[in-house]
Amino acid sequence: MDVEIVELDRERLPAVVELCRRALDLPEDAAEASAMVETLAVRAAADRPVVLVGAARGGELVGVLIGSVAQSDRRLGHVDLVAVAPAERRRGVGRALLAEAERRLAGLGAVELLLAGNPPYYAWPGIDVRYTPAVCAALRLGYRQDRTAWNMTAELAAGSAALRPTDAAERRLADQGVTVRRAEPADLPALAAFARSAFGGSWDGELAGSLGRPDAGAHLAERDGELLGFAAYGSSRPSWFGPMGTAPAAEGSGIGGVLLRRCLRDQAAAGHGSAQIGWVGPVPFYAGSAGARIERVFWLYRKPIGDPAAG
Repeated sequence: MDVEIVELDRERLPAVVELCRRALDLPEDAAEASAMVETLAVRAAADRPVVLVGAARGGELVGVLIGSVAQSDRRLGHVDLVAVAPAERRRGVGRALLAEAERRLAGLGAVELLLAGNPPYYAWPGIDVRYTPAVCAALRLGYRQDRTAWNMTAELAAGSAALRPTDAAERRLADQGVTVRRAEPADLPALAAFARSAFGGSWDGELAGSLGRPDAGAHLAERDGELLGFAAYGSSRPSWFGPMGTAPAAEGSGIGGVLLRRCLRDQAAAGHGSAQIGWVGPVPFYAGSAGARIERVFWLYRKPIGDPAAG
């Protein structure tokens, strides 16, 4: 029986979550399938076109794909999540889903499709190198690897480096006129403007996903009303940390380490045994400030689709 491509509306999201739990081989991904699907299928749809399709065989859902168009460049489509039931692998399900994603995203104006995270809402930066079937499928279907990304893990057990006290460092900063505090929803406009002007990218969107939610949050540093840095967590999913940034003029002041550990303390208090620091840039900073280690490595892929002249 051939696989049938079906639309996935909100009523079918519980079935999507259950399939992801069965299909995602890594325990940490399976455990957070609900948060990933909610983020990609519901929250992301508020500010970008989202493609949500499934593959059914005999009426049973055997594969799902969530894709979207990049906010920063509408010529780029992204596959944010693809999952195939273990018993259905190597039976054409992934190929059919990706072909449908290519067709639909090309119809939305994309000329290139990336198997890579689409900030501010994404499941992973790319394909975890341990997902061998996904890597093989990408190569078979003509995608080429063009980048590597990694996540770091900070252990949140009592006495860990990630939970070192920040009291003394905060007193030193206070002596310099720097206030460190928890960010409130009313701080979002100023934080978003600061993130855009100092760092660009999509961090303003990730900050919006961190403030005002019970399983997420942020902390900031300021002096005389001027923002000097921020750190946030929970935008992609509750156990993930990021983004964070310190104003260039304040680098080396210790603000970053304080903000980082305040967030990690929140995550530990919420019951998380570890925190994933997503799509890491400065590896030495996180290793030194929180004892974090590189644990997940991702390959990012891309492939031309559609008509480049139309972009």
